[in-house]
Parts: sequence; C-alpha cells; structure tokens
Amino acid sequence: MTRLAGNWQFLLMSQLLKGKFFLRPELALGLGFQAADIINRTDRHSRQRRSLKLQSVSASGLVRSALLFDEDDEEAEEDTGSPYDGAPEGSVAIIPVKGNMMKYGTMCEYGTTEIASFMKDAVTHKNIGAIVLDIDSGGGAVDAVAPLVDVTHLAKATGKPVVASVDMACSAAYWIASEADYIVADNGISAEVGSIGVMMSLVNMKAYYEEKGINFHHIYSNESSEKNKPFELAMEGKYELIREEELDPLARGFQKTVKTNRAGKLNTQAKGILNGKTYFADEALSVGLIDRVGTCTTAVEIAIAKSHAKQFI
Repeated sequence: MTRLAGNWQFLLMSQLLKGKFFLRPELALGLGFQAADIINRTDRHSRQRRSLKLQSVSASGLVRSALLFDEDDEEAEEDTGSPYDGAPEGSVAIIPVKGNMMKYGTMCEYGTTEIASFMKDAVTHKNIGAIVLDIDSGGGAVDAVAPLVDVTHLAKATGKPVVASVDMACSAAYWIASEADYIVADNGISAEVGSIGVMMSLVNMKAYYEEKGINFHHIYSNESSEKNKPFELAMEGKYELIREEELDPLARGFQKTVKTNRAGKLNTQAKGILNGKTYFADEALSVGLIDRVGTCTTAVEIAIAKSHAKQFI
C-alpha cells in the first residue's frame, strides 16, 4: 500500500509557491484557485485521493490490472509483491501521467516521485518487456520532471523500450514524452503537444496588507547583497534579472534536451517550435514532435514490436 504523508497540504503549497513551471498558462491560473482552496479549507482531511490504475498488456492482448489504494481506504491491504507478478512474460506496462505534474503527491493526485516508483517496478520486473507512458497533461512544476526522466533512462539502460501515447503532452509533459523511444498521438482531434518553454507567476500582496496596517521589512546581511535579488526586483516589476538568471537557463536546457531527444526528426526551423508554440497532431507530426498519429493501442503494439526486436539485437 502506498503511504501518504499527513502534511500533503504543505507539500502542495510549497510546490505551488516555488513558482517556476513548465506549464500551459490556463493551467497555471487554475493552480491559483487550488492554492486558495487549500488555504481557506476547514475540512482539510475530507478529500479522497484518486486511486491509480496500473495495467500490463501482453502480446496476446490479455490485460491485467492492479489498483493501488490510498491509505484511507478501509479495504486496502498491505502490498505483498509487485502488481506485475501475475502478468504474462513480455507484457507492456501502461503507466498513466495525467493532470498537473507535481513532484510530490497530494490527497488528490500522485506526484511524479510516486509515478516514477511505479514505473521503476515495471522496468525492473522480469515479466515486463516494454513501457507505455499514457500522457494527458499540460505540464507542471520544473522539479517534477527529473524523477520520470531518471526512470525512463533506466528503462533504456535495461533494454526495455518506452513509447509515449499522448493526448495532451505540453511543456513538462512533452519533456517526458520526448525522452521516449517513440511518440504516438492517441487521436487526430484533440491531441496537442509542444509548449516548450518556462514561466513563473508571482503574486505581490504587499499593498493589500499594508492597507491593513501591516508593514514589511526585508533585512539582509552586508555579506548577502545578491541574495534573493532577482525576486526582490521582480516584486518591483523589474523582471529582467529573474528572466536572465532563472527562467532563461531552464528554457535553454529544455530546448537542448528536446533537440537531443528528437535529433534527426525535429524541424528546428519551424516557427515557434522551441519557443512555446503548441501543435495539434497532424502539424506536430509534420514538424517532428511526434512519430505517428494513432491510438493507445497503436502505442502498445509499437512497444511490443520494439521489445521483440530488442531480443534479436
């Protein structure tokens, strides 16, 4: 059984307030309402965390599912083994990466550290021959990326193919998709990818509180002249330093990673492709952000084919 720390509200607030995101802007606005809801909520322990359904699909089409319950589920039992113990050898594990990506889990969502743990279980299990990442996400926090990148690299190191099946794979979610060996848009209607870029949102509440008679004093050591300087200037409406020192390096790293991961496929000359533009499936295929338009079943079939091919290399 997956245990959940009791201070999930504080972990979530910490992630939201860190401020730097690989995220679609409309989703960033929604996070503000989520933060306000946590702050104002009185029944803070009333939320039920969604269970995560993991699947393994064999080459013969047999599907075996494992449900990981939250700790408040009275029927949940302690794990006695891997959810893949009963899967046929050579199965494909389908790992969902959905919703806003945060490093740590909350009462409502699993964090990428937990998803990476579930994926690692599949990667290291003898019955699993390949992985499909079922992605439907507009992105999330910058620090949510590394756990899934690390375990994807582990899969490649152990010779297990990783295929991404995407509906929405934007910003941080596209970073994860780009790490896969192959990317399939799971439909030609709503599937959308890209948004390669970084943003941050800051809320200055100083004037609001000063109206209520609350004064702010930030006092720094004489030896700490550079401490928090980008942030302090941003609070004054001067954004250049925070762009230069924090956002631009992240954006350049994102661009470099995508160019490396999609080398030989990506049309880097396409307008806006590395500067935040999003693309629907057909156009994404034409500029090399994805490899095929199909379905999740297509992704599973490709994963099985790649897994079988690896056996003869």
